[in-house]
Amino acid sequence: MPTLVSRGRGRRTISEINMVPFIDVMLVLLIIFMVTAPLITPSVVDLPSVGKAKRQPDQVIEIVVNKDETLSLRIKDNSTRVRLGELAANVKRAQAGAGKDASSAVVISADKNVKYETVVRVMDTLQRAGVQRVGLSVQIVN
Repeated sequence: MPTLVSRGRGRRTISEINMVPFIDVMLVLLIIFMVTAPLITPSVVDLPSVGKAKRQPDQVIEIVVNKDETLSLRIKDNSTRVRLGELAANVKRAQAGAGKDASSAVVISADKNVKYETVVRVMDTLQRAGVQRVGLSVQIVN
């Protein structure tokens, strides 16, 4: 509210911003944030660590998703083309052929231009079939 000042003959208003209420509000907010900041617990993300396996798997079954979204099943040096519907049965057969190591690691390698949806569909097919150790192959670019 402007105040009226009389200097001599006329009365005029002083149009200045009163900073005291603004500073009071800022100090109250500062105190609130200082009190509540220590109470906020930061979220902890439990990330996997590398190197916990006791030994490398003897046999790795690799599923390659090509640019045209066709699938290839690679066991050792033998590569065969498979369809998505036949994939789970072929992987189970390859794991059973491994003998005592029935939980052979399954690695999915995909071209970088392949849609993510295709890779997820392959992972979902393997998960529904009960394949345990499924991982993604990653190429590190220097």
